[in-house]
Amino acid sequence: MAEQDDVLQLIDDTESPPEDSPVRKWKIAVIDDDHAVHEGTRFALSDYNLNGATLEILSAYSAAEGRTLMRDNPDIAAVLLDVIMETDVAGLELVEYIRNEIKNETVRIILRTGQPGQAPERRVIVQYDINDYKAKTELTADKLFTSLTAALRSYQQLERMVQTRRGLEIIIDAASTLYDFKSMQRLAEGVLTQLASLLNVDCAGILVLRDDGNAAAADFSVLACSGCYSRFIGTTSSKALDPDLRHMVEEAFQRRKNEFADHRSVLYSRTGSGREVVVLLQAERQLSDTDRALVEIFSSRLSIAFDNVILYQQLQEANTQLEDRVAQRTRALMQANRRLSAQWLRLQRANGFKNEILGTVAHDLKNPLGVILGRTEMLTELIGAGSPKENVTAQVEHIRDATKRLTSMVDHLISDAMADAFDITIRREAVDVAALVNEVTEANLPSAVNKQQSISVSGPQHFVTMCDGDRIREAIDNLVSNAIKYSPIGGKITVAVSHEGDDTVIRIADQGPGLSPEDLGRLFGRFQRLSAKPTAGESSTGLGLSIVKRIIDMHGGHVTAQSPGPGQGSTFTVTLPATETS
Repeated sequence: MAEQDDVLQLIDDTESPPEDSPVRKWKIAVIDDDHAVHEGTRFALSDYNLNGATLEILSAYSAAEGRTLMRDNPDIAAVLLDVIMETDVAGLELVEYIRNEIKNETVRIILRTGQPGQAPERRVIVQYDINDYKAKTELTADKLFTSLTAALRSYQQLERMVQTRRGLEIIIDAASTLYDFKSMQRLAEGVLTQLASLLNVDCAGILVLRDDGNAAAADFSVLACSGCYSRFIGTTSSKALDPDLRHMVEEAFQRRKNEFADHRSVLYSRTGSGREVVVLLQAERQLSDTDRALVEIFSSRLSIAFDNVILYQQLQEANTQLEDRVAQRTRALMQANRRLSAQWLRLQRANGFKNEILGTVAHDLKNPLGVILGRTEMLTELIGAGSPKENVTAQVEHIRDATKRLTSMVDHLISDAMADAFDITIRREAVDVAALVNEVTEANLPSAVNKQQSISVSGPQHFVTMCDGDRIREAIDNLVSNAIKYSPIGGKITVAVSHEGDDTVIRIADQGPGLSPEDLGRLFGRFQRLSAKPTAGESSTGLGLSIVKRIIDMHGGHVTAQSPGPGQGSTFTVTLPATETS
């Protein structure tokens, strides 16, 4: 009875095979030219189970069929292979084909022979890359179970080693790839792609980032999505996620470690700069221990990749700031050079004018001065000699005439100088006019204080007008100093800056003697003396308002004056285009 239990019973298995189960099955190949061996093997292993996985037995009835079977099914875990089939060495030749031609090094090969004498066991084990050698007569059901179990466990270990090696190769390749990314979003997309490749399975993922110092777990950014989570692409706010996904991310930030559960995995990583990264993965299958170990290794490298991007972005920002500073300094130097060039030209003109004056003084003014000197000496002699009054008066008239000529020549020199001074050019740049008006008022404030006057300034801040700041400063200074000069002791002066349409408007109002209709008609002419006089004996050349008009005209603006009448003050209004006109 015991012998019958140990011998393989060849029973016809005609029952229909069970339906496919979602649980993994070990693929086993039976390659033998004896149909009874196939049937007996199926019967003996019908209830086989290892680690919750059953068997899927594939059959081939010749070495030729075995080649096709092995080539088409590279995931076969073990082969029960007959030695003698078409030829006495057909099985051994098939071993050579499996190992050397299709390069399958992981499948476990168990040789079975009914005539062990024809293929001695020692020679076969040494010469051929097989894992076990059994005679059919000794391969009972129990020994078949034992041999197959050992072979499958060996295959499982090799499979893990192969997966680990493949995963490590992917991680090494991924490291160089991820470190090349220069933006957070591209890096995040690359991480999800590399994880899918590492696990060798289609999976959906979400990668989120929380900045350093962000105490609220809900405040994080969605950087990348894939698979079924692709609907969140284009959203960066954490509030856009589904409540359950957002809850998982918040728990990951609090837990601060990886978690694997069923088909969903949560990875956590913290960068050296203090930022936190969480990756949600939804895979088609539950991750194996090998998969989890590889994912742990991969996630430990993420912090370096993200810090690399952060440092690159900081370097780019520093470069941009440096370039901006260099550009600002360059513009400032160019403006300073232009101002120096303009000043140099003015100095050259002034020097030329000086030389002309000196030449004129040496030549033209010498004659009237000589007349004055000579007539003065003659007048002295006449007075000493007691000459008649008519003679003295005549000499005085000569002196008066020479003095008038001299005065006329001086006036002409001044006119020529002012005409030369009006040959000015303007350079437009962005100017805060309200700030400029404040500066001019501050500069004139001591003169107003001496006359117990008050000055109020109003206007919007940071309103940019395209104009020549130096020239506009000169024009406003003339108007403010005039207001102080003609306002009474204790008077009030107001300066206002406003916007009217596309123009910048500056109004300077005083409580002075006002302007007569005659004054308004010749107000902006050169060398004009008004009916009103300065209230504290200040001097006036009559050129200030003509200079103001010239400067404002060159900017494409206009200056006007209004006065209700004598004794009622006056208001000067300057209108400038806020932007440069073509």
